[in-house]
Amino acid sequence: MLKLNYSGYLLECGTDEAGRGCLAGPVTAAAVILPDNFNNEILNDSKLLSEKKRDLLRPIIENEALHFSFAHVFETKIDKINILNASILAMHKSIKKLKTNPEFIIVDGNKFKPYKSIPSQTIIKGDGKFLSIAAASVLAKTHRDDYMNKIHEEYPMYHWNKNKGYPTKAHREAIREYGITKYHRKSFRLLPEQLKLELNPS
Repeated sequence: MLKLNYSGYLLECGTDEAGRGCLAGPVTAAAVILPDNFNNEILNDSKLLSEKKRDLLRPIIENEALHFSFAHVFETKIDKINILNASILAMHKSIKKLKTNPEFIIVDGNKFKPYKSIPSQTIIKGDGKFLSIAAASVLAKTHRDDYMNKIHEEYPMYHWNKNKGYPTKAHREAIREYGITKYHRKSFRLLPEQLKLELNPS
């Protein structure tokens, strides 16, 4: 069972990101402040949930949260500041969009930069330990998926409606065949050397 609170503060915000390992599209973060009576037995790390369960949970989270928000940081910015900094920036942007300042921030993972003067704590695998981080992981994932489904219509050959920009075999084969788009992260190794060696053995 996931825990509701880490710090003891009522306005504790959980934050998490989605899309860090993708070859295309934004990295998306969400921030969620849950009420002190929130309970949900299904909610967990979004990576452990089916798409159907994530889609079921999103309106529940958005209706029951005291405050929630999400924010994208797009590929051009990722290429400028690197994916770690872009992930933290997305979290900061999502926290900034909350209608009230949290009293404490809990963050999935082990890397974060202070936001204003609000105390914070990184928690490794926090999306599987605390409800607010798990809720943020679900919102980040589902809102990012919506965006990838939208740009899939512009470039259907990359199958972003299925792979969501992650480095699947089909995605990489499409990059080899069609080249890259404005949505691809130019600073990422889109076709790793080992893949080229597999495709073109000497």
